[in-house]
Amino acid sequence: MRGLWAVLRGHVIITCALLGWAASAAPGNAQSFPSRPITLVVPFAAGGPTDTLARILSERIAAELHATVVVENVAGASGSIAGARVARATPDGTTITIGHWGTHVLNGAIFKLPYDVVTDFEPVAMIAMGTQLIVGRKSLEANNLKEMIAWLKANPGKATAGTAGAGTGAHVAGVFFRDKTGTDFQFVPYRGAGPAMIDLVAGQIDIMFDQASNSLPHVKSGAIKAFAVTSPTRLASAPDVPTVDEAGLPGLYISYWHGIWAPKNTPKEIVARINAAIVAVLADAAVKQRFAELGQEIPPPDQQTPAALAAFQKAETDKWWPIVKAANIKPE
Repeated sequence: MRGLWAVLRGHVIITCALLGWAASAAPGNAQSFPSRPITLVVPFAAGGPTDTLARILSERIAAELHATVVVENVAGASGSIAGARVARATPDGTTITIGHWGTHVLNGAIFKLPYDVVTDFEPVAMIAMGTQLIVGRKSLEANNLKEMIAWLKANPGKATAGTAGAGTGAHVAGVFFRDKTGTDFQFVPYRGAGPAMIDLVAGQIDIMFDQASNSLPHVKSGAIKAFAVTSPTRLASAPDVPTVDEAGLPGLYISYWHGIWAPKNTPKEIVARINAAIVAVLADAAVKQRFAELGQEIPPPDQQTPAALAAFQKAETDKWWPIVKAANIKPE
């Protein structure tokens, strides 16, 4: 019996050791995270505002986590191709995505998606609060918002407005602007705000309703005109650009916030690790300055938590879905 017990005891020890090894090697194990490179999926083309924020963050997040962070641009369908890619990814923390008001709120009201914008992701952190600028090509005859509206009314159906794709924030903002002003113009969809801005600077399209982080550098260089900012207060980084209230179109407020999400069922310990790294990065003075230059405000620490992002996303969904559906905004 003693010999049998010794054999069984040895078997138990070996089995426990193997189980312990398997647990530590299992995907998503928080103790071993990150055991391989992290992919940060950007749902738009390189060079756009969301891509810019992702690249500012990625190198510093990598340093915080002692890992490699690879930025992957998965453009198309207003960010929903990237959304499906991340929703299907293994929930081990090595695939995360940056998104915003358009990808994680509007898309759910406009598109028939193979995933749910709320329930198929784990919120990680709110990273930035931004706004939009109403901008136009440098050679546009108008020099302020009232003149721009008058020009659009004098040329019905002829002007072109670039967007980052059908149903994106730029498109939705343009629809509301068009309805509120009684103007008529054509939308030109691109695979991201970056390519759209290239054509605006080149004078190939007339106007854009664009994230400040994408437009400000071109406004400051004189390559395009800025007519208004879609917020109740002026941007500190662009104090000469009037608000929509001041420019004659009161109440056209649009908050273009950004966040980070992981696939559903990513372990809470891993979500907490990534969140802690992001919080540390957002506290860095150089990052704060860079974000400010792009017209982005970093939320206070108590708004950078996964729970805060979840609550804010729900509030935005409750607010915008009825508006979008009432306006009958459809993919073009």
